Amino acid sequence: MITTRARGLLAAALALPALLLGTGAPAGAQPSATTTAAEVSLPLHDAVAALPVAEENREGYDRNAFRHWVDEDGDGCHARAEVLKAEAIVAPVQSGRCTLSGGRWYSYYDDVYVDGPSGLDIDHMVPLAEAWDSK
Repeated sequence: MITTRARGLLAAALALPALLLGTGAPAGAQPSATTTAAEVSLPLHDAVAALPVAEENREGYDRNAFRHWVDEDGDGCHARAEVLKAEAIVAPVQSGRCTLSGGRWYSYYDDVYVDGPSGLDIDHMVPLAEAWDSK
C-alpha cells in the first residue's frame, strides 16, 4: 500500500508535465485557452507547491468503466500499439493484426534504451484505483 505522502509525491510527479506545459503565469493563475509550451516560466518549486492536496475518495470507482486497449481509429491497432509506434526511436515491424516486433524505445524515467515492445509497460504507471482516489 502506498502511503499518503508517497501518493502525493507520485501525483506531483505525474501532474508536473501538465503544469509545466500549461502556463507561464504565477502560481494559482488559470491558464488561458491560448497558452503554449513556449510560455512556460514557472519554477519547479512553485509548480509543485501549486498542486492541490485533498483526501482520497474511491466513491464511484468501477474498474469496468475503463475500457482496455481500445482501437480508437479502427485501423486494427489498439492504443498500446499506437503509443509504441508513435514513441519508438527505431520503428518496430508491424505484422498481422498489428503485432509489433523489434523496435527501440528510450525510457526518460530511468535513462535506458529498451529493445522490443515486450520490455515496456506503457499503461497503468499508476493503478487505476489509485488514480481515481487522487482525482
